[in-house]
Amino acid sequence: MIRDDGLEGKVAVISGGASGIGQALAVAYARAGAHTVVGYLESDPYDVADTVALVEAAGATCVAVPVDVRSYADTENMAQAALDTFGRLDIAIGAAGILRRASLADMTDDAWEDMMAVDLSGVMRTFRSCAARMNNGGAMVATSSIAGGVYGWEDHSHYAAAKAGLLGMCRSLAVELAPGKIRVNAVIPGLIESPQSLDGTNSLGKDGLDAAGGIIPWGRVGQVDEAARAIRFLTSDDSAYVTGQQLIVDGGLTVRWPS
Repeated sequence: MIRDDGLEGKVAVISGGASGIGQALAVAYARAGAHTVVGYLESDPYDVADTVALVEAAGATCVAVPVDVRSYADTENMAQAALDTFGRLDIAIGAAGILRRASLADMTDDAWEDMMAVDLSGVMRTFRSCAARMNNGGAMVATSSIAGGVYGWEDHSHYAAAKAGLLGMCRSLAVELAPGKIRVNAVIPGLIESPQSLDGTNSLGKDGLDAAGGIIPWGRVGQVDEAARAIRFLTSDDSAYVTGQQLIVDGGLTVRWPS
């Protein structure tokens, strides 16, 4: 089947590609004929080799690069790997993130700054490194969250602040980078079953996700590949006139009247 979404042969850089939405996105791009450079944190308990194997099984090439998005040198290395390996860089995805529970009373400066350094500034560094290497236009998507992007979440003010900040950053970059034909959007995942959300200490955990499914109009929480395909859409030619926007992927949770 011939695809007409313009992704065939493109190259995407994805931070946070060892698991979750980042991994699912690398596979989604492979199915569309696009190659990927995935950044991974070396201390991540998930093996990035699994992502590489899944991409290769789908018929594309995936290069794994160790990166700590708190380091501009690391994001530069990740972006340069796309040019060194494939000779081009078309898409940048800021998917690396951390999630930590902390009430305001227990919040420390270090906890706050670390969250911002990864979930907000880490995306900025990824975009800055990738935009400088996009010679023929491109598309960038930041992974925000329903927490901060739409709702508040107790004991997670630092996380919500970072995720809300991504929306303002993407709106401004959409204007700034438009002359270079680089589109910038954000996706706002709702309750998605992933390694992060299955963490019962810092997030909902399995029981919390199962309970949440009952209040979502679609009748269940989302899967990582559903969020990934939405991101893929925002970087394809199917969304060629879409920039500076936020796409909520939540099964209808945010539009349901409270009962």
